[in-house]
Amino acid sequence: MATPAQWLQGARPRTLPNAIAPVIAGTGAAGFAGCAVWWKALLALIVSLALIVGVNYANDYSDGIRGTDDDRVGPLRLVGSSLASPEAVKRAAFACFAVGGSAGVVLSLTSAWWLILVGLGCVAGAWFYTGGSRPYGYLGFGEIAVFVFFGLVAVLGTQFVQAGRVDAAGLLTACAVGSYSSAVLVANNLRDIPTDRESGKITLAVRLGDSRTRVLFAALVAVPTVLGLALAAVATPWTLFTLVSVPLAVRAALPVLRGAHGPALIPALAQTGLAMLAWSIGAAAGLLLGA
Repeated sequence: MATPAQWLQGARPRTLPNAIAPVIAGTGAAGFAGCAVWWKALLALIVSLALIVGVNYANDYSDGIRGTDDDRVGPLRLVGSSLASPEAVKRAAFACFAVGGSAGVVLSLTSAWWLILVGLGCVAGAWFYTGGSRPYGYLGFGEIAVFVFFGLVAVLGTQFVQAGRVDAAGLLTACAVGSYSSAVLVANNLRDIPTDRESGKITLAVRLGDSRTRVLFAALVAVPTVLGLALAAVATPWTLFTLVSVPLAVRAALPVLRGAHGPALIPALAQTGLAMLAWSIGAAAGLLLGA
């Protein structure tokens, strides 16, 4: 039986910046649009955290029963390591989805009913990433899904439930966060190319190959800097605070560009997450000051 510490590891806490950063950025965009509502931001954070932990457990379950995690390089997997039964991990995933769904329903009822449909789409996207008979994560579409769900939907959704609208500042912010979030997955899949290819998991990194995946990663961590400059032009110069993320983005890119493999790529994931948080905090602070 897995210990509480192992369940925590299985939740993959290093991915939590992917859930926290969109809410910070979206709240800043809501403030710039005229209305930041802190209790709604807190509910949005609960939704985002519950979904990312849920998708991590769902991936643990689906990859584990397929045998994809039998030769694991990255963080602990509960099913693949036989520390927890597949059914227990599956129940944990759906419990997280239920928590996120409950908070999402409250937000929907206080803003727009159709957000319930968006929430259902997010849960379906989380499950079918590696679940079902034709998981889209095994076909190379994972990065697109991450950009959409943890970039566009998460940031613009956070802005909308607070301000009642979205704008150009929110869209630029959402694209920047989505780029960073996709970069985290690219680095993860770059590390796993050998084992994923062997197990039949055809990620985008497997399709592109090692060298082109490294170029893609570098481009994704560079895009937010450009978008930060664009945000300063269309919204407020205060958003130049986003430039505090540049040193972290460079530190994330260095091991990738220098040809690191396997566990040596793990620091790139952590640094990318920190860069995303720094960019989001800089953007939110700048947008709130500009407002």
